[in-house]
Amino acid sequence: MDLQKTVLLRFVASFFLLWLEYAVGQSGESPALALVAERAGLFALRSSLGLRSRDWPRKAEPCSFWVGVRCSDGRVVGLDISGLRRTRLGRINPQFAVDGLANLTLLSSFNASGFALPGAIPDWLGQRLLSLRVLDLRSASIVGSIPASVGSLQNLTSLYLSGNALTGAVPGTLGQLESLSVLDLSRNSLTGSIPFELSGLRRLVVLNLSVNFLSGGIPPSLGTLPNLTTLILANNSLLGSIPAQLGDLSLLVELNVGFNSLSGPLPADLVGLKNLQSLDVGNNVLSGPLPENFFYSLTQLQSIMLGRNSFTGALPNAIWVLPNLQLFDVSFNNFTGTFTNLPTSVSSNVTSRLFNLSHNLFYGSLPSQFSNFRVIDLSSNYFEGRNLGVSRLNASFDENCLQDTLNQRSLNDCVSFYTSRGLNFDGFGVPAPEAIQPPPPPGKKNRNLKYILGGVFGGLAFIVILVVLVVLFLRRREREGSTDQREVQTHPVSLGSGPPPSGININFSTLGESFTYEQLVKATADFGEWNLIKHGHSGDLYRGVLENGSQIVVKRIDLRRFKKDVYMVELDLFSRASHTRLVPLLGHCLEHENEKLLVYKYMLNGDLSNALYKKNNSEEEGLQSLDWITRLKIATGAAEALSYLHHECSPSFVHRDVQASSILLDDKFEVRLGSLSEVCTQEGDSHQNVISRFLRLPQTSEQGLSGSPSASCAYDVYCLGKVLLELVTGKLGISGSNDASTNEWLEDVLPYINAYEKELVTKIVDPSLIVDEDLLEEVWAMAIVAKTCLNPRPTKRPLARYILKALENPLKVVREETTSSARLRTTSSRGSWNAAFFGSWRHSSSDIVALPGSNREGGGFKPSGGGGSQGNGPGGEMSSSHKRLSKEIFPEPAAQDIERPDED
Repeated sequence: MDLQKTVLLRFVASFFLLWLEYAVGQSGESPALALVAERAGLFALRSSLGLRSRDWPRKAEPCSFWVGVRCSDGRVVGLDISGLRRTRLGRINPQFAVDGLANLTLLSSFNASGFALPGAIPDWLGQRLLSLRVLDLRSASIVGSIPASVGSLQNLTSLYLSGNALTGAVPGTLGQLESLSVLDLSRNSLTGSIPFELSGLRRLVVLNLSVNFLSGGIPPSLGTLPNLTTLILANNSLLGSIPAQLGDLSLLVELNVGFNSLSGPLPADLVGLKNLQSLDVGNNVLSGPLPENFFYSLTQLQSIMLGRNSFTGALPNAIWVLPNLQLFDVSFNNFTGTFTNLPTSVSSNVTSRLFNLSHNLFYGSLPSQFSNFRVIDLSSNYFEGRNLGVSRLNASFDENCLQDTLNQRSLNDCVSFYTSRGLNFDGFGVPAPEAIQPPPPPGKKNRNLKYILGGVFGGLAFIVILVVLVVLFLRRREREGSTDQREVQTHPVSLGSGPPPSGININFSTLGESFTYEQLVKATADFGEWNLIKHGHSGDLYRGVLENGSQIVVKRIDLRRFKKDVYMVELDLFSRASHTRLVPLLGHCLEHENEKLLVYKYMLNGDLSNALYKKNNSEEEGLQSLDWITRLKIATGAAEALSYLHHECSPSFVHRDVQASSILLDDKFEVRLGSLSEVCTQEGDSHQNVISRFLRLPQTSEQGLSGSPSASCAYDVYCLGKVLLELVTGKLGISGSNDASTNEWLEDVLPYINAYEKELVTKIVDPSLIVDEDLLEEVWAMAIVAKTCLNPRPTKRPLARYILKALENPLKVVREETTSSARLRTTSSRGSWNAAFFGSWRHSSSDIVALPGSNREGGGFKPSGGGGSQGNGPGGEMSSSHKRLSKEIFPEPAAQDIERPDED
């Protein structure tokens, strides 16, 4: 009887399994693997890649239950391991170990993007996976060269190898992939020329070879690819001219050949690119005028980048009426001419545009249409006349010849420019000097001289008396022992060239690799101009690649041009400080007497000044602005770097050059603080500083007595405040400038930041930011933190560690803490932080003087109060310079609402 029951149960179970497999097949799910070899291949991959059982369970059917495995008729046709995680053992020794793929003979798609596969692409991959259609290995840590055998994958339609460390030449065999539509080899270290064989890719739609070290010219044969819509060859070392044959690519939407060494004129044949939306030829050595009527045919253009070339002549009027144009950059050229004949239609379609016309030779009066631009940079030209109401919030006018505008060229410069062109200069609208100051009558000459001498000697006597009083005051303070104390009592470092000075011990073995001069010459192509990143204030920066494929930045310091101790400052810093927020120092070369080389890791996203707005490589948009989450991440990283230097180093370090260009960003937009040549230890109190405070000397310039940046942590905090404001408003260049126009811009903007009026901050927020209600509160919080960092009194600025806490928890700044009756529902640790944070502000908010001009008319706002007192600024704040804002920056919580640090 038991035997019959057993047989019956087995029959039912077998029937149920057969029915289940049939049902699964009918529902469209993958059936069981048909071949033992493919099952063995998958299990081999599971082992070699160290995949977790959670994703690929050993006892489950791969086609039905393994993540990323796609089957058809019992055969594996797709494999996606992107996003999967390794086991702990798998993470210890990751490799490009994919031998199991050889068993998957019908595999058509393999996606390992973002999955670390350190190692070289195996040569057999192009010989065994002949059914492969999509190979995606983006950002997979791959090294070595591209195997020539990849050209045998005749069914391949998409090949993505970007974001790795591939070296060597682009194999010409890729031209055999007749079905290929996407070829992306960008962000590697490939060398050699672009193979002409790529012209055989007749179905190619996207070709991206940017950010490599490719040399030679652009093959004219690329103009024969009939389906090409995207051609990106930027950031290489390409020479020669732009081939006129590229004008035959009638379907081309994006052409980017910027950051190369291309020369010659812009070919007139490019007018054939009727569908072109993005044109980037910036940062080359192109010359000559723009072709006549060049832009009349290119009506689809959204982004035009012509900056940093040697173009001449006038700008075509057709540019101003392009209906879809968003970004236009012709900066650092030799364009000239006036805008008197600007089309009137320009005023109807430019409200969202960003135009950069800086560093050219434009002159004449400003057209009124410029006031409609969202952002326009007209600096370093020769415009004259009046500023026709163009708001300082969206325009820059520095270094022109304008009336009633700060930071303009000298009278001699303007007169010389206009005279050389046979034109008259308006003299800044000021009458001739002889008309302003007629000579005094002869009888009054001696009397005026007496008055002048009397005033001079009286002033000198007053100064002497004042100095005596100050000295007596200082001596009294010293006797009483009541001198002010800084946060850290240290003295600046004094470093010299050659061996480290006495008292400074540098262990060079701990400062990375000791490179030879020949290694770095080879890595930077003999310090070629095409590898020059910029001329820094302490040395020239060059991009390079080592023999192992590592991308580097080499700082070349000529001691005949720079201070002899400048390189020792950085080496001394790295010998005493180590943190992930500092740009990684890979090594050095100090073997030459007059030339020192420091080697840093290359930061893929450059610095904040270049990353805030970038041209987007996608086809949907021509302009990319960093999203708010990324901006907050950058702000927090910068604050963390300063918190480390100020509070975790002993003695404390002061950066002294915090600005957008010193905030470097890696491939994940993590902050790596650079520009470290100005770093020093925080200076202690001096008699001069006490005199400054006693006499109430203005300190907004943040300069030391020698004219150099102040060696105090408060100065770093002030500079960080400008960076935060730049992230909030999108106003470029604020953090790197201390001129009068910048200070005036700050005076206009800061009144819109009020801890009680969130809506006011929307008046100054970068229009390109898309934020919901919660994100707007974070923007508001960062603006409040920025304003507090910009307190004109250094002693009232927050410490860096409190700024970091505020940026890590921005909603705590504006939600619970903004009302005195709000109870802080926190743990004791949070209560301790709140007590410390607000304790540092306890008296600071009352010391912020309302900025002059905050109640001026036409500012785009009205007082929030109904009647209000006269002179109210945004949000009803008193704008009189004799009134002080009460708790404006961070409202101080009621004492009963703050958990004491010593309470349980």
